Amino acid sequence: MKPVRKRKLVDAVRSDWGVSIRRACRVLLVDTSTYHYKSRRHGQAPLEQRIKEICQTRVRYGYRRVAGQQKMIFRFGMPNARADSGHVEA
Repeated sequence: MKPVRKRKLVDAVRSDWGVSIRRACRVLLVDTSTYHYKSRRHGQAPLEQRIKEICQTRVRYGYRRVAGQQKMIFRFGMPNARADSGHVEA
């Protein structure tokens, strides 16, 4: 079960039964740190979109190669390294 779902369950128990966060977490076997956790990552939508594009165009790439390609693209700011070089795929 994902942490977001766990937080919703804890909130539901708290509102229905009027108990504290600690007690609701204990009853549901959810760690209180999971309930209080706030993600520090900013939006990843452009990164996820680029990974999907690489996977669609480079079907035979494994996950390591896709990760390496997207790191290079975001590090150097190139939209597509092969497209800029004039390379034509067969």
